[in-house]
Amino acid sequence: MIHNLLLEFFSTALMILFGVGVHCDGVLNKTKYHGSGHLFAITTWAFGITVCLYVFGGVCMNPAMVLCQTILGLLPPGVAIPYMVADMLGAFAGALVVYVMYADQFKASEDDVDPVAIRNIFSTNPICIDLIRNWFVECLDTAIFLTGILMIVKNYGQQVPIGVGLLVWAVGMGLGGVTGFAMNQARDLGPRMAYQLLPIKNKTDNNWQYGLLVPGTAPFAGAILSALFLRYFLGAF
Repeated sequence: MIHNLLLEFFSTALMILFGVGVHCDGVLNKTKYHGSGHLFAITTWAFGITVCLYVFGGVCMNPAMVLCQTILGLLPPGVAIPYMVADMLGAFAGALVVYVMYADQFKASEDDVDPVAIRNIFSTNPICIDLIRNWFVECLDTAIFLTGILMIVKNYGQQVPIGVGLLVWAVGMGLGGVTGFAMNQARDLGPRMAYQLLPIKNKTDNNWQYGLLVPGTAPFAGAILSALFLRYFLGAF
């Protein structure tokens, strides 16, 4: 149990190192890849998750995935909450490490880069805020994402890491433009909390209403939809 919790913690932290790190590259001054854009970022997220799966194996890295697998009987109910907590803590820790890595670039951006853009390094925040529509998009994105992952696991076991990476790439490019495709409470809320606590100058509002209502709850609804679709339509589990 402890070993599995550490796998969840470190794999999620590594995912955030790649993901929040690439947003630092794109947004902050005095990085090698300043202005690299969303294609660069989505590709890094995709292949960063692939690396995490190659290194750590069959981890969840996502409370919504934990819930989905628990509903399907792939994880025992007793591990669900500990796994979710480990994922959240790993994401928080990963974001703290990214801040330390990019401390000089954060300082160089204090009075020059839009505070909203700096906040969005850490968390997903839509340009057009419509909580109902944003919630629906996150729920649907998550359902597609989790269903895709579990079908890849079931049918293409040896290709899971690269298959999941390609899935992240497809969802991010095709469905991610509305909300930023969190699909994962740890990915959003862990770094969002880190932003809240870090000594970043000129902070803007952390948009907790959106964070708690949309990426905080919609992935769980997507996980339930995914589990129902997998079991009762696809008959996969």
